Amino acid sequence: MILSTAQRKQFLNNFESICKEEGFGVSTWTIDLCYLLQRYNVRHEYYTQTLGIDPNYKKHMYYTRIIDKDERRVLRRFKEAKARGLSVEKRTVGMPVIVSHLARHGPIILLTNASLLVCEICRKTIRDRFGYAGHYVVLCGYDITTRKLFYHNPEVRDGHVCRCFSGAMDNARVAFGTDQDIIFIYEKTNRKK
Repeated sequence: MILSTAQRKQFLNNFESICKEEGFGVSTWTIDLCYLLQRYNVRHEYYTQTLGIDPNYKKHMYYTRIIDKDERRVLRRFKEAKARGLSVEKRTVGMPVIVSHLARHGPIILLTNASLLVCEICRKTIRDRFGYAGHYVVLCGYDITTRKLFYHNPEVRDGHVCRCFSGAMDNARVAFGTDQDIIFIYEKTNRKK
């Protein structure tokens, strides 16, 4: 959803080979998204509260089936990130920073607990599941009057924009399992305020 139309077409036409080159298959970690963004020359910064994998996730049902096969690759990617020119920082940010970025620079990719995120328009959760359900959304706007965030959900048809209160998004993005992963995207030119 961040890539240009031409880049998206190239990516989709070469999806399997790109996934193989990047070393991931079914499970994609936030660090993997950063490498993909770099591959397509999308300027970004990645903030997380854990550089690597939180050892507590091994006890969590959602992660138990993927950590063993992904751990070495993910840890290697974090270790090599700086040398590869990626901006990865151990840091968390609050909603004011998120809103400011949306207004000044462009979209944001967030890892959320989809079980906690309900779209006001769709009137349903992204996934009908209890517990943790890791899911990426792309924040694309904010209404200062209503304090509502607008976001794209890759599981919903193209062009549809979801909406929720900023507090609801905040709960979904800081939930256990997300590491408060956030990728700030910087468009080539700043938007007008």
